[in-house]
Amino acid sequence: QVQLVESGGGLVQAGGSLRLSCAASGIIFGINAMGWYRQAPGKQRELVATITSYGRTNYVDSVKGRFTISRDNAKDTVYLQMNNLKPEDTAVYFCNSQYGPRVLWGQGTQVTVSS
Repeated sequence: QVQLVESGGGLVQAGGSLRLSCAASGIIFGINAMGWYRQAPGKQRELVATITSYGRTNYVDSVKGRFTISRDNAKDTVYLQMNNLKPEDTAVYFCNSQYGPRVLWGQGTQVTVSS
């Protein structure tokens, strides 16, 4: 079954940390570019971070220095380490994979940061 399954979301106080995981199945994980996106209530989905198949990373300016994306090709999993979380990071976080024209999305995991 082709799917992406996120986990690791939750409620955390401002300044705290969370690590999101996204486990892939049914795809050749190592050749896919992977990414994390987020969508806050009433806002459009936005890119948070991406990592290419060879490990090059990219981040939206608002999370640079606080978030780290990584991947473990042996486990078919991509991670998002989130430190120094802020209330404005509150959103549903989605995992994404891309290979050529094929794009897959996970179901999302809620991250709530209290002030």
